[in-house]
Amino acid sequence: MSIETAKLSRLALVAMVVGSMVGAGIFSLPGVFARYTGPAGGLLAWVISGTGMLTLALVFQYLARRRPDLDAGIFAYAKAGFGRYIGFLAALGYWTAACLGNVSYFVVFKATLGAVVPGFGDGDTVAAVLASSLLLWSVHFAILRGIRQAAGMNVAVTIAKVVPILIFIVCVLVALDPDVLMANIREGAAVNGSLLEQVRGTMLVTVFVFLGVEGASVYSRYARRREDVAAATIIGFLLVLALLVAVTLLSYGILPRAELAALRNPSMAGVLREVVGPWGSVMVSVGLMISVGGAYLSWILLAAEVLHAAAKADTMPAILGRQNRHGVPAAALWLSNGVVQVFLIGTLFTDDTFVLIKNMASSMSLMPYLFVAGFGLLTAWRDRHTRARWSRRSGYEIVLGGIACVYAAGMIYAGGLEYFALSTLVYAPGTLLFLRVRREQAGAVFSAREWPVFALVLAGFVYGVWALGAGAIAL
Repeated sequence: MSIETAKLSRLALVAMVVGSMVGAGIFSLPGVFARYTGPAGGLLAWVISGTGMLTLALVFQYLARRRPDLDAGIFAYAKAGFGRYIGFLAALGYWTAACLGNVSYFVVFKATLGAVVPGFGDGDTVAAVLASSLLLWSVHFAILRGIRQAAGMNVAVTIAKVVPILIFIVCVLVALDPDVLMANIREGAAVNGSLLEQVRGTMLVTVFVFLGVEGASVYSRYARRREDVAAATIIGFLLVLALLVAVTLLSYGILPRAELAALRNPSMAGVLREVVGPWGSVMVSVGLMISVGGAYLSWILLAAEVLHAAAKADTMPAILGRQNRHGVPAAALWLSNGVVQVFLIGTLFTDDTFVLIKNMASSMSLMPYLFVAGFGLLTAWRDRHTRARWSRRSGYEIVLGGIACVYAAGMIYAGGLEYFALSTLVYAPGTLLFLRVRREQAGAVFSAREWPVFALVLAGFVYGVWALGAGAIAL
């Protein structure tokens, strides 16, 4: 399948964004938020995160229009703004986050089945890993038949998984008890310290459920029309934001906060069971499994596409740029699914697997997001000199880029040093791939401004190894 015959419509690009963002996270929101905060803190968290991610989505939007020469979004913007090594780190970090996200989908999928198949437990048993591995490679060979087939499947799966969420929202809205909601508002004011501390506790959760906002940008080279990339990014983001806010806040009107916090995942199932009975729990569980399947499909395609595009742009080893006769980046797909398989095996040796993977995926994605926001700010600042006069558009884009930078940096701080150190355990050894690329190109390994970046990554790696050995960081 050639690139010319693989063009995606606006609907398909919107489905990529929605399908990438709506995964397992939304089904756990009622319980997760209730553990940290009440309705007021939940609303403030979504205002902060929604604003930050909206500015980031708008940065992707105007970069798609301003720099149509840059395909694959994440790594291309970072490389153009800050150099080869930063571009490589962005590609590596985003790709790793995608692989970790896929592992989390398998874990929660099997954990949901664990309610009726005891051998699956919390999704991290031997039986669960074996079943996940079988599904992993079944989908792998299906995707090798062609991206267009997989993209078309993604549209159908996205619709199928959004329907149960909409049913949940309608049922909960009809059954909402104002007295329960007001009681949760009053109680929430005294939960876990100050309101800002409550909000901080939810930050990595909100980042995790927003991952995928760049889905259309990553697939920009497959777009039928370039302007569809920008439109799909904003449309998909707003649709998902509305779903996230509704699921979180409406649940506070059904059960007391303490009962919400104690619900077993997927906590949406427990909320709907309270409203309509046992069938509600079954419907949410089925919806979650469809959602996880669709999100996995989107993310494995995104992961392979990032590696493939980075290889074509001389940022990853050339072998990852190879395509099969269907136009699928087969080498990148094999590497991505191979790493997912390794992570799946690793779940047998971790304690709170889903939380660890969720937080690691969020942390790994924040650095690439920061690079994109920084490039957006640089692009807007430089372009003001090429225009005849200062315009409102110039100021608007500079403000957007600035807010997106502050948001991404703030989320990295909120995540803490622990997850930054863990991310360098990927960045440092992953740099060996960068060394291979530079050898292929017969060029200097690092430029003068890239050496300090590598030194920072290496220092983080040394600290991370020490912290793991000393027990300061636990898996």
